[in-house]
Amino acid sequence: MVTTLVTASLVPSLPGFSRRGEMALYGIYEISKILSGLGSLTEILGATLSVLHSFLDMSNGLVALLDEAGNPELLVAGACDSAWAHEYYASLPEKVVGQIVVTEIPFAVENVNLDTSFPWDTSCWGPSEENFSFIGVPIKDRDRIAGVLTIDRAWKDHPSQQMDDDLRFLKMVANLIGQTVRLHRLVARDRERLLEDQRRYAYEKEPRSGEPADAPSRRIIGDSPAFRSVMATLRLVARSHSPVLLRGESGTGKELFAQALHDLSPRRKKPFIKLNCAALPESVLESELFGHEKGAFTGAVAQRKGRFELADGGTLFLDEIGEISPTFQAKLLRVLQEGEFERVGGTRTLKVDIRLVTATNRNLEEAVAKNIFRADLYYRIAVVPLSLPPLRERKGDIPLLANHFLQRFNADNETKLTLAPSAVSVLMDCYFPGNIRELENCIRRTATLARGPSLQDRDFACHNDGCLSAVLWKAPDRSVAPTPRLVKLPSPASPAGLAGDDSASCQGGPSGETEREALIEAMERSGWVQAKAARLLGLTPRQIGYAIRKLGIPIQRL
Repeated sequence: MVTTLVTASLVPSLPGFSRRGEMALYGIYEISKILSGLGSLTEILGATLSVLHSFLDMSNGLVALLDEAGNPELLVAGACDSAWAHEYYASLPEKVVGQIVVTEIPFAVENVNLDTSFPWDTSCWGPSEENFSFIGVPIKDRDRIAGVLTIDRAWKDHPSQQMDDDLRFLKMVANLIGQTVRLHRLVARDRERLLEDQRRYAYEKEPRSGEPADAPSRRIIGDSPAFRSVMATLRLVARSHSPVLLRGESGTGKELFAQALHDLSPRRKKPFIKLNCAALPESVLESELFGHEKGAFTGAVAQRKGRFELADGGTLFLDEIGEISPTFQAKLLRVLQEGEFERVGGTRTLKVDIRLVTATNRNLEEAVAKNIFRADLYYRIAVVPLSLPPLRERKGDIPLLANHFLQRFNADNETKLTLAPSAVSVLMDCYFPGNIRELENCIRRTATLARGPSLQDRDFACHNDGCLSAVLWKAPDRSVAPTPRLVKLPSPASPAGLAGDDSASCQGGPSGETEREALIEAMERSGWVQAKAARLLGLTPRQIGYAIRKLGIPIQRL
């Protein structure tokens, strides 16, 4: 990453904007490029502060990321070292920082020498004969405060007359920083899970005494005809090295089937590496898959192998393959065609031998027809398409899966709950459009609220506050796949309620509270991505956003 200090003379003139408006737009543009680039969080935030110094003529700037207890987790102060950043942060009154964090409202002072919130000791800020103005804004990570962004500016005769403009500018920058912080934390957690998966794989790949050869496939639970059919196909496919595309609705267990495909293959003694393509922007996805060289960008202090290298000789599983951008599709195609690539910032060509397993719940054929997904990449990854049956086509597996999830709940919570025959009967009558993931959610929710030693029919939501599945989906004809139910959410034109006239719940029409729960359920199933939840409910993202605000639903962090 290269940071360019931009002065007012270098900012191009934009029609219809004042000179200060042009500076603000260009500043946001420069900062967004830095925050979306590669590098460690410390280096990216330092480069951002350098740009702020150029645009705002500030004396000092600080980004303080806070932990759950409100203590500084990371302090970055532009070109200054860590020791000075801690000294500067210590000079900020706890009352000021606390007010920004608790109220989530910016704090601005023209002259700190005349404000009772500040102590007189600002010696680390600059010369004592100067006055200082101060602006501090909260950095938000969805529904929590992740930290604060502060700047101060020295003046002698009169303070800046543009504090309101600077405050609005800093609020936009703080919003961009919050999104970047969240992304970096997601990537860090993902790498930790990868390392944990590798450690677990190293243990599990060792053969157990007396374990049959097809034991890996037995870790997937099922005995229905549809399940046996797909497993028979999977065993045939596992013998080769051909790319496999796992297709199926969300919640059908595509990752488990990918793991079984690897464990039954000749590559089972080599690594099984996975990555969710939908969770990362293109620049980060490239580094995660291809790795990078030392010094490739600011913060690349060491060479790092990507997922392709880590999976060499084994299997690479790419989930949500239909979500990658057209630009990255071209880069991925080259690796699949040639079996070679270069690390980010490198010139040496690396060759790998991997078996690619991909998964999607999108209609890739339709995406190809609309030129959203490359046809040549489609033919590369879909050599062997394998469709996973939804749970409604595996009715006979519901008791087995329900008992398995209940046993896991018992192990996690040190309980000894059982499933009564009436409970099994309720589950067999359910449609489960959310598939196995929804079944697990149903069992855990019911077990948590159970009043006796066994789960009875009366313990389930459909016998109390209405079936969430029935609210989300409307499928009177159980012989065909469900279609999204157009849930009537509150809108400016109809602020009254949620529910439509029709009802598919088990106990009469759904109440407003049930519809609120339906919206929450859709958001949970879609990973709190409003656009995906909108598709589930047959609505627009704008309607979803309005309903969330109208119902006061707090956005969850993932």
